[in-house]
Formats: sequence, structure tokens, C-alpha cells
Amino acid sequence: MGRRLSWPLKPLPDGRGEVWRWDLRALRELPAARAGLRARLGSAGVPPEDDDESGQQLVMAFDELASNALRHGESPVVATVIAGTGGWLLDVSDRAPEAMPAPAVGRDPALGGMGLHLVAKLSVAHGWYVDAGTKHVWACMPSEAAHQEPVPA
Repeated sequence: MGRRLSWPLKPLPDGRGEVWRWDLRALRELPAARAGLRARLGSAGVPPEDDDESGQQLVMAFDELASNALRHGESPVVATVIAGTGGWLLDVSDRAPEAMPAPAVGRDPALGGMGLHLVAKLSVAHGWYVDAGTKHVWACMPSEAAHQEPVPA
């Protein structure tokens, strides 16, 4: 029996909504990008992270996918969040199409490398694809406001 990939090769779902975008070139830019995402969530009426588990999970998934792209991909890295009525569609792209997302297998979680597993567990759908020499890794994150409904695929 073949091993099932936990990060499947799948096209990006059709997400409609307000688009938030960050162009990242280095890990040191991530704290400001996370703060920017939190601010956008606040301006969109999402309660602070302490009061909203879905917002906290979105920021965590954003950080995991963007940091993976910065560590294992090639710049430029573009992190996009589409704020739709059914939740959030997170898409992180980089210029290393030959390096597919590789969730850690058989590794002690204390050694790190479990971010893709975490994002897969928190998301309602996830995948990756290559388009015009750019790799895209994506996840659909539920929104409390949408009563945990997924972004349409």
C-alpha cells in the first residue's frame, strides 16, 4: 500500500474576498508580517487572539508556511490571505518549485519540523501546486465567524 502524503498536490481553491499580501525576503521580516496580519484581523472585526481561536490558528499557520518558504524555498516569498465569508485562504509562494512540501516523518517533535503537520491538522483543506515556476503551498483555515464552514473548493 502506498504512503499517503499528508501535504497533497492540489490546485488552489477558488477563494473570493479581500486580499491581504506580504512580500518577504528574510525570516527577520516575519514578526512585522504577523503583527500586520493581526492588525488586519482586528480591522476586519476579528477579536484579539486571546478571544478568538480561529484568528490565533490563522496567524500560526501563516507563520509556519511563511517560515518554511523562507527556510527551504527561494525568495521572493509572497504570503497572501484571502478573507472570505467561509474562512481564510492562506497561500504562500516561493521560487523553488522542485522542493515540494515535506512534512517531517519519524522525527522527535522536540526537534522541530512539525509545522506542516500542525497546519494540516488545523486547516479544513490544504495542498500545493506549481504555476509558472512558482511553488504555492496553501491552507483553508476556518473562521469562528463562519461557524467553522470551509472556504469553497
